[in-house]
Amino acid sequence: MWQCPKCKKKFAKENQSHYCGEPPKTVDAYIEAQPESIREILYRLRDTLRAALPDAEERISWSMPTYWKKHNIIHFAAHKKHIGLYPGDKAIEHFADRLKEYKTSKGTVQLPYDKPLPLDLIAEMAAWCYTTGNHP
Repeated sequence: MWQCPKCKKKFAKENQSHYCGEPPKTVDAYIEAQPESIREILYRLRDTLRAALPDAEERISWSMPTYWKKHNIIHFAAHKKHIGLYPGDKAIEHFADRLKEYKTSKGTVQLPYDKPLPLDLIAEMAAWCYTTGNHP
């Protein structure tokens, strides 16, 4: 068991990534809390998701940006070396052929900061999650 020295939360995994203190209340606050070097990437991702999901509400859920319309549609989160995109396991299965160059796991795709974001694919995945009702 590992305990964060700042916030004193306990985790099974040593040096577990987490928010110390209060989670952000808005997507703007979330992005502004990230390192300056990745904010522009996060804003581009956000713009892509807003365009793909114009009727969705933008909110924070599980301490990460979420797009919602009667249910969670898709989430994203900044990590040390990548952006985690969380469209759900059905989307990962559906788009598997186009996600081969990325690390994926059940419901998640890792988008490394050192590669350009596949914005068209992200938009298509978000729209697919919304229209099919497959969501995280």
